[in-house]
Amino acid sequence: MSAKINRRSLLKGTTAVAALGAAGSYSDLLGFAKAWAADSPFKPEAGASLSLTRWRRFVQSEDDAFRAICKSFEDATGCAVSVVEEGMDDVQPKASVAANTGQGSDMFWGTYSMPQLFPQKALEITDVADYLGKKYGGWVDAAQVYGKNGNRWICLPVTISGNYINYRISSIKAAGFDSVPGDTAGFLELMKALKAKGTPGGFALGRATGDGNAWVHWLLWAHGGRLVDENDKVALDSPETRAALEYCKALYETFAPGTVSWNDSFNNKAFLAGEVHLTNNGISIYVAGQNGDDKQKAIAADMDHAYYPIGPVGRPTEFQVCFPIMAMNYTKFPNAVKAFFAYWMEADQYNKWLTGSQGYMTHTLKAYDANTVWDADPKRKVFRDSATRTLTAGYPGSIGERAASAIADFVVLDMFANYVTGRASADDAIKSAARSASRIYR
Repeated sequence: MSAKINRRSLLKGTTAVAALGAAGSYSDLLGFAKAWAADSPFKPEAGASLSLTRWRRFVQSEDDAFRAICKSFEDATGCAVSVVEEGMDDVQPKASVAANTGQGSDMFWGTYSMPQLFPQKALEITDVADYLGKKYGGWVDAAQVYGKNGNRWICLPVTISGNYINYRISSIKAAGFDSVPGDTAGFLELMKALKAKGTPGGFALGRATGDGNAWVHWLLWAHGGRLVDENDKVALDSPETRAALEYCKALYETFAPGTVSWNDSFNNKAFLAGEVHLTNNGISIYVAGQNGDDKQKAIAADMDHAYYPIGPVGRPTEFQVCFPIMAMNYTKFPNAVKAFFAYWMEADQYNKWLTGSQGYMTHTLKAYDANTVWDADPKRKVFRDSATRTLTAGYPGSIGERAASAIADFVVLDMFANYVTGRASADDAIKSAARSASRIYR
């Protein structure tokens, strides 16, 4: 189903154009858009208009840059792109309803492996992915895993958002550390020291799609645990999983109160309120602090970021948030979808959007390593590596519908939360999670 631009979308688009126009860049963007539209192999259908449901932005300048891309695409091609924002956790349910009913937005921009929940309902975009890959140095490995179902590209893995350790520099120094330890044993000692100083850390143990899933999967994999093995057989019941649970329980004892109910916004608020001094998150806390009141600006100035510590397995086991965009195959304008996807990731747009995201988004096409956003502020540098360091949903198994369902159902996250809060013993938490996983992977 397509839709015309509503008043809210138009106002936001105008704001974005004004924001970029003030810097003298929208005219350049529009000039490129018109030239691109004339030469592009992807042409919207006559009279086409598109609707997009996306996750609600965390960095305003990212949204401004994205709205300018939508507006310039419309001005150059005549194809309007209406944008509706939803909470991060709400995009996948709405996409599922649309896939089942054949009605809803033309495009959905969600998280992780959402398109793998309904791959047969996705518009195939292999031609777009091949065009962009050949032109811009190829896709990183994780993007290829997320983007394909078999040999078909069913979504465009536009970006992978880094989720790393955010911390207060002065607080870890006061706790007796010069930097965040690079190993899990040392990291636990830091967390204990922070709590003893009255400056605790905290990680989401509520059903937080981004932050919660990211850190518990890192922790499980860091100890050698896994939801499934290489053949997609449920493999949770292991000494490695128990070791991860015990480490998590020790970590939980250092947390600020309330983390069991945190969603993806709670840790941001707690950090900028000075209630926690270390958490996992994208760069959005830092950006919000820089743009906040005087207290928040001071917190941002005292912040830095670090990679997740390495666990007993001896290698990085990060789980970063992929943000794939897909189109439903019921769209009346498949050519317009392909044109919009291709246009967005061309250098003249994508570089501006990366810059606007201020490090919150990481590129998935190798040519964009050269974007200046990564060198403009040294506190952004760890985020540059997000797309190349991350493991993928379902690791070490496949990334299909079952892995997507396990993420959407919070199987691993609930296992950790149930154990560390005392709702279940280690055995019962593992058995419950394994039963849930077995239903998904049967």
